[in-house]
Amino acid sequence: MRLDKLLELEKIGSRRRVKALIRSKQVTVDGQIILDESQNVDAKLQDIYVGNKKIKRSAHVYYMLNKPQGVVTAVKDAHHQTVIDLLDVKDQRAGIYPIGRLDRDTEGLLLLTDNGQLGYQLLLPHKKVTKRYEVVVNERLTEADCEAFADGIIFSDGKKCKPAELTILSSETQKSRAYLDITEGKFHQVKKMFLSVGKKVIHLKRLSMGPIQLDPSLSLGEYRSLNQEELKTLLPYFTIHKKEKSVDYEI
Repeated sequence: MRLDKLLELEKIGSRRRVKALIRSKQVTVDGQIILDESQNVDAKLQDIYVGNKKIKRSAHVYYMLNKPQGVVTAVKDAHHQTVIDLLDVKDQRAGIYPIGRLDRDTEGLLLLTDNGQLGYQLLLPHKKVTKRYEVVVNERLTEADCEAFADGIIFSDGKKCKPAELTILSSETQKSRAYLDITEGKFHQVKKMFLSVGKKVIHLKRLSMGPIQLDPSLSLGEYRSLNQEELKTLLPYFTIHKKEKSVDYEI
C-alpha cells in the first residue's frame, strides 16, 4: 500500500497533513527517512514510524498457490473455475488477484495478493524476475536446443525472446524433461519456444517466481500464506523508482 494511504488509514491526519509530515522528514521505514509518499509499504514486513509512533496496520495478504490444471488464472470467469475460487471464502477479500498468469493446462506456483503495487513491480520487464518451469516435451532435447534458448528464440512472426536457460534433466526419444528459466512472460511463451525447436510441451509446471519457490508440501489446489522469511525476500520489489509508474490495481 502507498505510504500516504496507509498513514491516512491510521488516522495520522488528512492527506495534506500526511504529505507535510513526509516532506518534513518525520516518517521512517526500517530506520530510513522516506520522502516519497507513493512508496509501497507494509507494516507486517517493515518498521514504519511517524515520529515516535509505530504504525502497526498490516493492510495486505500474500498467498502461494499450487495451481492445478483446468483452473483459469483470473478473478472471474463465466465458464471455468478460477484461482480465486480455490481460496476459502474467508480469504476471498476484495482486491485480491493473481500476479501474472498461467495457462489453464499449466500447473504450479502462482502468487496471489491484494498489494497491487507489488504485483506491478514483479511484472515489470526491466526487473528481470526469473521464473523457473519444469517442462516435459515429446522429443529428445539436445545441447543445440540449449544453445538456441541461450541465444534467444525467434518466433515465426519475428519476435525474439530474451536469452533463456534450458537445463536438460533427462532426454529420450519420445520424452524429455528439463528446467527452463525465463525473465519475461509473453503469451504462451514457453510452449511457443519449444515449438520453435520442433518439440511439443506435454506437461508444464512453474516452480519459482523470483525469490519465491513452490512449497513441495502443497498439493495441487492447496495454498498458504507466505511466511515472514519469504515476504522479506520480496522487499526489494517494494521500492518504486522515479521513472516507474505506480499502479493501484482495481480488479
